[in-house]
Amino acid sequence: MRVLIVKTSSLGDIVHTLPALTDAQRALPFVKFDWVAEEAFAEIPGWHPAVVNVIPVAIRRWRKAKIATAFNGEWRKFKRRLREQKYDCVIDAQGLIKSAMVARRAHAPIVGLDSKSAREPLASWCYQRKVSVPWDLHAVERVRSLFAQALEYPRPTTEGDYGIDKNLFIDIVRREPHVLFLHGTTRADKHWPDVYWQQLCQQVGETGMRVLLPWGNAIEHERAQRIAAASPTAQVLPRLNLHSLARIIATSTAVVAVDTGLGHLSAALDIPTVSLYGPTDPARIGTYGKHQIHLRAHDQAETVTKTEPQIMAPLTPSLVWNALQTLLPAS
Repeated sequence: MRVLIVKTSSLGDIVHTLPALTDAQRALPFVKFDWVAEEAFAEIPGWHPAVVNVIPVAIRRWRKAKIATAFNGEWRKFKRRLREQKYDCVIDAQGLIKSAMVARRAHAPIVGLDSKSAREPLASWCYQRKVSVPWDLHAVERVRSLFAQALEYPRPTTEGDYGIDKNLFIDIVRREPHVLFLHGTTRADKHWPDVYWQQLCQQVGETGMRVLLPWGNAIEHERAQRIAAASPTAQVLPRLNLHSLARIIATSTAVVAVDTGLGHLSAALDIPTVSLYGPTDPARIGTYGKHQIHLRAHDQAETVTKTEPQIMAPLTPSLVWNALQTLLPAS
């Protein structure tokens, strides 16, 4: 049996799908999986041993250059690639119109969420089989439920296992203990204030432990430099590709993260992580796994501190430092 998974983005959503794949592999070891993912994240599904082929798609880039895409043949090549393999079914694990359109190109029966469960209800019109999944479940559990119903095996009641082959990230260079700050995120109201990062950096540095600061664009690079200036033990990393950054995460002593896809990758690699949430609810989309601490601004006492974004003001550096200390090895 051959199954195609359509989950194109984002980084966190793709990571959230991996435990469902582990469930399916254990329940149906004879099934082989291919996966369609956005080109920026296409290597992630390949980290799971159940995935045979990853088929990159570039919807985001193609939308920005429709005329060029129409003439360069990339879309035709993608459709041809989808049809090279005969699939017994396609699982649209995204529940969006764009993912449903991609799933249809495989010319196989599609299983997806019904109109009351999908993020975009119209997507369900494209599916031959529709399943219902409650909205109050964590995102990981929603996908696990979808896969169990789609492939007709009992949904496991145990905690999900991402199934990532960690041997891919073994670093032959012995690294000193360090805390990784994942400070970049897409929405302004998800950011933790720079002054808070600087104070936390100073507190970690006073223990003698290093702080590593990755970045992905010019704005994040400038922020990383401002944070690093607070402690002589802090280091701004060079710009890294996804695999190299995953290796850094996999060797970290602990991570502090805002609501970002890399935080979910940290959880998937079983790294102790303190994650900070302002406008979003960690009960539904928080990091999932062992050694995960969620701090939500909404749950903390109000503060008179004036900072931007103001929604994150209750998550003070002392609060985060106290949580982080519980994840660090005893000195």
